[in-house]
Amino acid sequence: MRGADPGAPWPLTGRSGETSAFTAVWANRRCQAVVIYGPAGVGKTRLAEDFLARAVAEGFEGARATATAAAATVPLGAIAHLIPADVDLSDPVRGFAAVAGALAGHPRKRRRWALSVDDLHLLDAASAMLVRQLMDAGVVRLIGTVRTGEPVTDAVAALAGGDTVYRFDLEAFDAQNTEAVLQAALGGPVGRRTLRELHSASGGNVLFLRELVLGALRAGTLTSDGEIWHLADDRPMGTPRLTELIRGRLATADARARPALELLALCEPLSLDDIRQTASLDGLAGLEAAGLVRVITDRRRTVVRLAHPLYGEVLRGEISGLRRRALLLAQADRVRSHGARRRDDALHLATWQLAATGTADPASLVRAAALARHAHDYPQVVTLLAALRDGRRTIATDLMLGEAFFQMGRWDEAEVVLARADGSARGETDVLSVVLARSANLLWSGAPFERALAVNDDALGRLTGPAGRRALRTNEGYMRVAVGQPVRGLELLADLETDVDEAPDINAWLRGALTKPTALALVGRTREAMEDAGRAYDVHRRIDERALVSHPAVETIPLVLALSEAGRLADARTAGERAYTELAAAGNLVRVWMAVLVGRVEWLSGHPVLARRWWAEAAALARSIHLDMALRLLLGYLAACAAVLGDHDAAEAALAERRSLAELPPGFLSAGEERLGEAWLLVARGHLARARSVLLDAAGAARSTGHSASEALLLTDVARLGGAREAAPRLSVLAGVCDGELAPARSLFASALVTDDAEQLLAAAGRLGAIGANLLVAEATTAAAAAWQRNGDIRRAAAARQRADAFLPLCQGARTPLLTTAQTTVPLTAREKEVAFLAAAGTPSKEIATALHVSVRTVDNHLQRVFAKLGVTTRRELADVLNPPPVSPAG
Repeated sequence: MRGADPGAPWPLTGRSGETSAFTAVWANRRCQAVVIYGPAGVGKTRLAEDFLARAVAEGFEGARATATAAAATVPLGAIAHLIPADVDLSDPVRGFAAVAGALAGHPRKRRRWALSVDDLHLLDAASAMLVRQLMDAGVVRLIGTVRTGEPVTDAVAALAGGDTVYRFDLEAFDAQNTEAVLQAALGGPVGRRTLRELHSASGGNVLFLRELVLGALRAGTLTSDGEIWHLADDRPMGTPRLTELIRGRLATADARARPALELLALCEPLSLDDIRQTASLDGLAGLEAAGLVRVITDRRRTVVRLAHPLYGEVLRGEISGLRRRALLLAQADRVRSHGARRRDDALHLATWQLAATGTADPASLVRAAALARHAHDYPQVVTLLAALRDGRRTIATDLMLGEAFFQMGRWDEAEVVLARADGSARGETDVLSVVLARSANLLWSGAPFERALAVNDDALGRLTGPAGRRALRTNEGYMRVAVGQPVRGLELLADLETDVDEAPDINAWLRGALTKPTALALVGRTREAMEDAGRAYDVHRRIDERALVSHPAVETIPLVLALSEAGRLADARTAGERAYTELAAAGNLVRVWMAVLVGRVEWLSGHPVLARRWWAEAAALARSIHLDMALRLLLGYLAACAAVLGDHDAAEAALAERRSLAELPPGFLSAGEERLGEAWLLVARGHLARARSVLLDAAGAARSTGHSASEALLLTDVARLGGAREAAPRLSVLAGVCDGELAPARSLFASALVTDDAEQLLAAAGRLGAIGANLLVAEATTAAAAAWQRNGDIRRAAAARQRADAFLPLCQGARTPLLTTAQTTVPLTAREKEVAFLAAAGTPSKEIATALHVSVRTVDNHLQRVFAKLGVTTRRELADVLNPPPVSPAG
């Protein structure tokens, strides 16, 4: 991946459409001007530069001018450098004509000028008049920029009006534009959380975005792990230049309106009535006209916000401590005078009081923390509850604080708080609530499973009522499934109540309602899983404010898993991406597992580049919170993607990092799946037999724990790598066990590979295509084409190959043995494939002989037959056929 170059020009990837459109407009002989409109910082000047470069390339002479407020005080000040020194302007009519003649040059070889003027709205009247005459004389074509919202004089309106002037409107970057620009600037993909933070902080202003990125790079908070760029902090740092830019914008405000800006920086959003206590309506109107504030009407309430999130950061940095205290306390008094009736008033009052004085009423702090918790603002929960004195802490406050630490991945701090709560819990309700929170924290922190289970078992001795003991059994079921024991978990969850109102504890029920459909999907019962997951999501939305288990979107995890295993990959992708967005916005750590599953959907779809991006995103987050259970699995997945894309070094690096981690269960998925990377790197290096052995061992591990979904995935890969005879019988059994279309389609594919039946291979391709498994479709159709070719049916072979060619672009550069060796007129034997891939990987004949336990002569004989079948004559040509060029993480 290319590193970011802070000194390189900032790309405007999102503007390629405008640049292309310019060429068509400029070719029109009636065109006199192209004017670019847009707010500050959207790249108007850079786009004008691109336009000017295009014009020069087409034979125009290029000239630039920048209109400024200072230049506007001097007639012709902005374009004085274009006026020949010997031209007399005392008579403007004759003088302007002389300027036109001088610029045009000799009549037989007239020169054409493209004049770029930045900030046309600041152009003085004399300059505007001269440019207009030069345009009408056909000497100059204008390329201008205008900041939207700025007043335009009559003279400038004459330049930018009329049917010979073409207008381009630029808006602030949306998330898609931002992502394209960041990827081009950084040379690699950007994590979704990082994209969201940078887009939000910049407000779509490309100039601000550039300074935020440069500041984060210099501070070392924006880094790449080789797969993806991500921010270490929630908010990116800017640069001194960015601060000066914003100060310059803020300086345009009337000094009398400055208090309103300061109050908004500390307390936004504010009602119009409150903000009017610090500025008049005329002053607020001036701030709005200057683009410094936004006035928003929501139903019957009108609120005021700063127009850009960075304005607040700069303003807060300039407010003195005493001034800050006075503003916060005054605003708190205003809210109290209104009765503090709004839902979030308690949160605001406690937060302002704490920021102003360093203390607040304990009851207010607790109420505010509860509101912050339901808004999923976990850092705010920690700030508020940390201000409580020891004597004011309760089981309820420790539970809130422990959950906040848990959601932030601060496992050790959560354990300290929850262990304290556990030691003082007495009633059955308190004991159960603390045990649920503490066991989950231990489970995901990487502590031994036995320790988390011991917390649950110890509570069994403290709870005597059947309802509490039932809830603890549900919690054990949750934990068993979470560490990859779906069959045992289902036994414990078999009698989970259908209706939450019948459950002894809503939090235990929600935990079981999340886990039971997950286990059902893992063992292949996808229809039941989808029904249960949908019901759990609806219930969670209804009772969310009473639930300790946070955010209804967590209930989408089993739904995504069930949809993908049922063969509904498109639906799984849609549900997963939507849930990930919700969880990321809430700062919920469960988004790690959601990204795992969406990446798995892309892997099943045959999209290794997209899978790699999702898994890289999840891995970056898992590293940041030391969620090693997920990271071990993710590193195996990342190695598989890199290997399939030909990036052997990245695959080996991922596997090396995985080996450095302690042995941990891979979460709820089978331990066998984390060995996909090991197997596919062996394939990339030509060791097909060893790869099949790894996959068969992994499939056996999945079978031992009841992970039917994982077992089917792993055995399908065995079949694709030449082991169809070994895999097909068990895949047939799994097709009868697992619901949906995916398992039967895989079984049909493996059976067709065994018989080399072209008709059956195409039938399998049809079923896999309906599912969306593009890489398997490409492999099946390629194998069918080869089978017909060998049987002499050239017409059918060509038709199948065309179908394969249509799917290959969807596979994002993935290359597999089946795609390469199936294209031979005469099929390669299993041994010939083994020798061919080892030789293509650069392994000498002697080492191949040692690895395969045969003689060097036998290896060379196999190679000669491979050369003949593939139509190559050297090992280099063999490598070109079998080894794809590596594909970068960016695709």
